[in-house]
Amino acid sequence: MTAAPDGPVRDGLVVLASGVSWDDAAMSEKRLALALSTRTHVLFVDPPVSVLTPLRKPHLTAAARRPGLRTVAPRLARVTPLAPPGVSRPGLRRLALAATRVTIRRAVRRLGLSPTALVAASLDDVFGALPAVPHILWATDDWVAGAELMGLDRAVVERDERAQLGRSDLVAAVSQVLADRLGTTGVPTHLLPNGVDAQPLSTCDEAPPATDVRLPQPIATFIGHVSARIDVQALLAVAGTGSSLLLVGPQPTVSSLDGLTELLAHDNVQWTGARPAQDLPGYLRLTTVGLTPYADTAFNRASHPLKTLEYLAAGRAAVATDLPAARLIPADLVRLCRTPAEFATATVEALARPVDPELVTRRRAYAAQHSWQVRADRMLALIDEAAQARRAQR
Repeated sequence: MTAAPDGPVRDGLVVLASGVSWDDAAMSEKRLALALSTRTHVLFVDPPVSVLTPLRKPHLTAAARRPGLRTVAPRLARVTPLAPPGVSRPGLRRLALAATRVTIRRAVRRLGLSPTALVAASLDDVFGALPAVPHILWATDDWVAGAELMGLDRAVVERDERAQLGRSDLVAAVSQVLADRLGTTGVPTHLLPNGVDAQPLSTCDEAPPATDVRLPQPIATFIGHVSARIDVQALLAVAGTGSSLLLVGPQPTVSSLDGLTELLAHDNVQWTGARPAQDLPGYLRLTTVGLTPYADTAFNRASHPLKTLEYLAAGRAAVATDLPAARLIPADLVRLCRTPAEFATATVEALARPVDPELVTRRRAYAAQHSWQVRADRMLALIDEAAQARRAQR
């Protein structure tokens, strides 16, 4: 073990089989991998792709053309398994996952490092790639509750979840609701919520303001995907107050979301489209209050939204739907709402409230306690626990 400026570096290799590609929006897996790489070597494994994948997802073109092992950051490598076209079909899916297991083994051999754990952030059958190391299921969402949202057969997802739990030594669940459900299966289950890249967001007041924002201040901002998970009616209620409403994120894949067309027709609403993570401080500099309007569904109740922590890391006020994960945040740091009308009222009040430097400091301090680095250190502790349990069983 050697010393690093940001803390000790552990020997070995953590293999993280992601549920989304490195080239997708920067979701939990990518952020955790980057944080883990400050402590140990990491191999990030993309979901399998085929030569036809770029037709549906053009941003994955480079990965499909150059899928081999490559370094993306110090102590962080990435590999993209190749599979035949039609990987979503059951028979071909099995072939794709077999290819993924082979790809993992080959990448580990090429890196020449001893694996210490295989972390799976999906229900894909990848654990057989490294049978001798601890198998951690990182439940980033309630996949069963979200089956319909993702266009999947709930019964099939339930079956796959049971099988994956049977292969797991330990489960790390993103919310207490999800941990409580998965913990009934007998597999040791722990809470590991999403984190936040607190440091870069904490300096947003020094960042150059985004130049494409045409709305007058004060501004209420929603950062993220407008999808079926989002309560568009809450955003519509905010827009109806005449307040400046800024939407920062990709265009929705579901154009029929109730109220979306009406929302975008408001003169006081601006949609920037997708923006890279490094541009977010510039938008948050112009933001007075950040919005997390999630629909009250079983899937969302088991989730842990990243965006509220991002707003707090920037020192901004936050208004969020009253869901279990949001209730863990101190009450003076976030305003929780149950209806679109409450959401709009809370937003207007937050926009009118003078900046309180002490409250700004406490928001940022809270977010710093929930950074991705904190989450990475917790994951490493869970890996150690699973390894110890395996040794005790011998």
